[in-house]
Amino acid sequence: MTAEQYDAPARPRGGRMPRRERRAQLMESALEVFVAQGYHAAAMDDIAERAGVSKPVLYQHFPGKLDLYLALLDRSCDTIIDNTRVALESTPDNKLRVAATMDVFFEYVASDTGAFRLVFESDLTNEPAVREHVDRVTTECAAMIAHVIHDDTGLPGDASRLLAVSLVGMAQVSARFWLSDPGDISRKDAAALVAGLAWRGIRGFPLTDEH
Repeated sequence: MTAEQYDAPARPRGGRMPRRERRAQLMESALEVFVAQGYHAAAMDDIAERAGVSKPVLYQHFPGKLDLYLALLDRSCDTIIDNTRVALESTPDNKLRVAATMDVFFEYVASDTGAFRLVFESDLTNEPAVREHVDRVTTECAAMIAHVIHDDTGLPGDASRLLAVSLVGMAQVSARFWLSDPGDISRKDAAALVAGLAWRGIRGFPLTDEH
C-alpha cells in the first residue's frame, strides 16, 4: 500500500449496516491501518476513524486490537492456503503444479492490499497466537505439497515434508525479495523463474526411472 492510498480521507460516517457487512468494512479499514503503521503503532482510534465509525461500534465487533489483528491474519492465512490447494488441484501435471503454486505466493505479495505483510512481516511474531497463525501457512501449505511429493516419488513422509517446506520457503522468500527489488522482471516472469528452479530440483526424485 502506498502512502497516498493510506492518506486518503477517512470513510464518511454512515447509517446502520448489516453486521456482516459492517464487520467486513471494519476489517478492511483495519488492514489499511495495520499495513501502514504496523501492529504496535496502530490504535483502535485510528481504525475507527478510518472506518468512519465510533469506537463503541468497533468494540462491538472486536473486543480488542489483538482480536482484530488475529481475525485479519486468519483471513490472510486462509487466502494463501486455499489458493495453494486450488493450484495443486488445478492439474495432474506436476511441472504445472509447481508453476501454479509458486505463482500463488508471487500474486499474493503483489496484491495492492499489502495483506502479506501481516503474514510474512508481522511486528508481533513474539505473540504466541500470531506465531501460530503465521506458522500455519507453512505447515498447511507444506502438508498439501508433501502429499503430492510422497505420491509421486514414494519418499518417506519426513523427507516429503522437508522438501515441501523447502519449496514453501523458496516461494515466500523469493516473492518478498522480488517485491522489494523487482528490477525489470514482471511478476509472471519472476514466478516462472523460481518455478523453473524448483522444478529442476524436485523432478530429480522420480518414483521410477521411467516416471
